[in-house]
Amino acid sequence: MTAETKNTELTLDLSKAVPVFGYELIREELLPSILGKESSHILYWAGKNLARKYPLESMDEIVNFFTKAGWGHLTVKRESKHEMEVELKSPIIKDRLKKSDYSSFQIEAGFLAQQVQFQKKVIAEAYEHPKKLSGKVVFTIKWDNKDTIE
Repeated sequence: MTAETKNTELTLDLSKAVPVFGYELIREELLPSILGKESSHILYWAGKNLARKYPLESMDEIVNFFTKAGWGHLTVKRESKHEMEVELKSPIIKDRLKKSDYSSFQIEAGFLAQQVQFQKKVIAEAYEHPKKLSGKVVFTIKWDNKDTIE
């Protein structure tokens, strides 16, 4: 492999990556200023809408989706009959939590709620719990097995 070939491959790989600064500008500055007070509700709905466009059949597929989307590494911490707790970590999340008193993870929460709803066939809701000191976000996803969907 020549140096020119290596440079071309490297350029192609870099062109697929989204710069963190650009991602943060859109996520932390632009969206909240456009959406205003309703930002968290709209972003939650947007996450649910994304999940409807990308329905996934298992938690492993959700984990892979989060990785591909650059949202971070998702891990299931515990699951009970009516609730699941998952943890999301990444260097970007850690930095976002350090820089801001409030970073929203409502897109991810809505996405998780909708995916669990698809998989369990019950109405589900997700709540974000940013952990600033540990640089991660914990999501609690709740459902009621009696509140089924067709």
